Amino acid sequence: MARGELSTEDAVTRLAALPFEDLGFARVDHHRALRGGPEVVYGPGKTPAEAARIVAALLAQDASPVLVTKATAEHAEAVREVAPGARWHPRSGMLVCRPAEPDGSRAGLVGVVCAGTGDLPVAEEAWVTAEAFGCRVDTLADVGVAGAHRLFAEAARLQAADVLVVVAGMEGALPSLVAGMVAAPVVAVPTSVGYGAAFDGLAALLAMLNSCAVGVSVVNIDNGFGAGALAARMLRIRSRA
Repeated sequence: MARGELSTEDAVTRLAALPFEDLGFARVDHHRALRGGPEVVYGPGKTPAEAARIVAALLAQDASPVLVTKATAEHAEAVREVAPGARWHPRSGMLVCRPAEPDGSRAGLVGVVCAGTGDLPVAEEAWVTAEAFGCRVDTLADVGVAGAHRLFAEAARLQAADVLVVVAGMEGALPSLVAGMVAAPVVAVPTSVGYGAAFDGLAALLAMLNSCAVGVSVVNIDNGFGAGALAARMLRIRSRA
């Protein structure tokens, strides 16, 4: 680039793919932040020692935030040896090793709305993620459609949010109801809470995909992390518009 042989845009494109650190069992991508976010460690399938080594590699490169999702207590114990200040959230399995500092690029408020107490593990994953990405978060729990008056009583809080993450299992109706009450975009998260014809969250997923309300987007079953990260990106883009 200094010799004029490569444009700035082309240089950024190349840097976005390199470098990575080969640990043998994992190739840690240290430049993922250039493509919109840091690398996040998915706990299942990794031994506690492997999770700890990946976290240590990310911390050494000053990545922020550094998260482990769906982590076990054993993961948390091992990771805390390399990140003593890591915050462990046992309900959701979220392990926050280094949060991002709040900044103007994520100005705004993420509202996390949870249908029932049984959905809290996934809802917590969403709000912990959004907070770790530097967002302000307001959480409403146990406001499902089985008692819709509980939701209506919080209409002002819903309408104050810039993005809403709505988490529900069973028949998955809550995101449609919320989206009909607000102007903000809604990220719907189906959970595997339910029995019989709920099919481990498939019924909720299909209901959310077929929502007649405007402005509803849907992530995968139990993907609270994906919803929280998406909400953070939406706020960042909104603040730059």
